[in-house]
Amino acid sequence: MKRWLIAILILILILVLAFLSSTVLFLAEDETEGVPGVDMAAIWKFPGGFEWIYPGSSFNTNGHTLHNIHLEEEGDPYQHAKAIIQNTYNITPNICIVINNAAAERIFGEDILGNIREHDWGEGHDRGDAVEMSMTQFNIFGAIESLIHGDIRIFLI
Repeated sequence: MKRWLIAILILILILVLAFLSSTVLFLAEDETEGVPGVDMAAIWKFPGGFEWIYPGSSFNTNGHTLHNIHLEEEGDPYQHAKAIIQNTYNITPNICIVINNAAAERIFGEDILGNIREHDWGEGHDRGDAVEMSMTQFNIFGAIESLIHGDIRIFLI
């Protein structure tokens, strides 16, 4: 029994170290648009933290935007997202975490999208600042529930 526990702890440690040494691409997808569109994105690196990315200003070599990765390209949209981030920001993410509206509401509160729009469009803040201003709470149980329900998906890219 002790050997299994030690093996599990070593595995968890390896996963944590791998995550800390990775560049993570976060995508917020709006599934209410029919074909999902990426409305917000961020790159996370340790120790640098988050760098907000506006999807409409991020392009691949064909001029396709991050916002439309589900519309403009054939194949795996998250590999296309990786190519867009590499092309625009010269950063190579290796993990992609996708969150939809339901997960955002569970984690950050039911009014998160309205708050972001108000800070962005209503008050004139840029999108990254509007998102930071709106994320005033974090419900860890909402994140766990969203993982179980498939509203947060994690991909190696």
